[in-house]
Amino acid sequence: MKIMIFIEEQRLIFTHEDHRIEFPVSTSKYGEGYTEGSGKTPLGEFEVCEKIGSDQPKGMIFRDRLPTGEKAELGAGGKDLITSRILRLKGLQKRNSNTFDRYIYIHGTGDEGSIGTKASIGCIRMNNDDIIELYDMIKQGCRVFIRKKYHSPRG
Repeated sequence: MKIMIFIEEQRLIFTHEDHRIEFPVSTSKYGEGYTEGSGKTPLGEFEVCEKIGSDQPKGMIFRDRLPTGEKAELGAGGKDLITSRILRLKGLQKRNSNTFDRYIYIHGTGDEGSIGTKASIGCIRMNNDDIIELYDMIKQGCRVFIRKKYHSPRG
């Protein structure tokens, strides 16, 4: 079971045994990097260390990883809201070891129109239906690999 995210393609690929599912995503509009406060999406190997929101309705807005009781107007654009579900990432390499402290997540967004473009401030945004589907398929500890671009296997 693993998640691969490709920045150039703005795609997330989930694989488990014979299953492979692709979702469009939105990564940072500031590019890739590791510096605290940069708003950049880190690259490398991670694990899902927390799953948050399993009992919340689609569109629930989270602040500080807690549900606010408000639901987002999905597709309205604007703010970089965290909605529906949160998969919190922990970096497994020296270069991305501050990922947990930077609060980098895979999460739903109220700005679903930006999915497929670089528009976030560091996190990996997904459509709300997609993050709920992904959330339900994975387990805590799932490996996540964030790469610049997809390299297809030869053969």
